[in-house]
Amino acid sequence: MRLAQPQRQHRIARLLADNHVTSQAQVVDLLAAEGVVATQATVSRDLDELGAVKVRVPGGQTVYAVPQFEDRPTPEEHLKRVFGDWVVEVAHSANLVVLRTPPGSAHVVASAIDRAGLADVLGTVAGDDTLMIVVSERVGGQRVARRLSVLAGL
Repeated sequence: MRLAQPQRQHRIARLLADNHVTSQAQVVDLLAAEGVVATQATVSRDLDELGAVKVRVPGGQTVYAVPQFEDRPTPEEHLKRVFGDWVVEVAHSANLVVLRTPPGSAHVVASAIDRAGLADVLGTVAGDDTLMIVVSERVGGQRVARRLSVLAGL
């Protein structure tokens, strides 16, 4: 069965609370076991909208968790955490900034940037391990790249 977004996200939050979930594919499988049809892309968006983050549990494994509402980081705090965990290189040209991430992680960083609502950012385009940020011409890529490099600890 297909569920509406709020019902599906509620199930995902419950699954994350009840299981050590290490991947989006595992979320898809757990939903399927309950008879819920969802694609990996849908699950990825749901996890992002829920504010799910990967946390390290005893033994060193990283699993998804959804912070309680009062514990959720602000978009800026979330952006800093995401940059520190996933951004490995920052480059710029004119009004563009290019970020490099480990394979399969660019969409996570792009989503965090989009949610943070940075004033000088016009938009993001994410591939597998690279994302491009279009910034305001009046500010320029160099200035934004410097700010983002600091966020990433580079």
